[in-house]
Amino acid sequence: MRLPGSKMSALPGTPMPNIDIRRSHQLSIAEARTRVDQVAARMQEKFGLTGDWQGDTLGFSRPGLTGSIAVEPGAIQVQARLGMMLTPLTGLIEQEIRRKLDELFA
Repeated sequence: MRLPGSKMSALPGTPMPNIDIRRSHQLSIAEARTRVDQVAARMQEKFGLTGDWQGDTLGFSRPGLTGSIAVEPGAIQVQARLGMMLTPLTGLIEQEIRRKLDELFA
């Protein structure tokens, strides 16, 4: 099931699906980063993801999944690339990302 406003496509030369979600917000960059840090802590606890900030973008990874959360004035951009083992869970992963964004940035 595809949710409106998202894209899923294969990167050139690789069969890995992509998740690309953009969400508007009315927060300062500092407050948005604080909320992204909350998400990152939960992702590390629940899924073993590790992440590092580079500027206002949090890059994250674990075997079979890499991505980033970019904090911009007025918007959050989440991008993720899933490996073949996680491909069947793409819809569930995207749904969980959207739920968390709704919770923290609505």
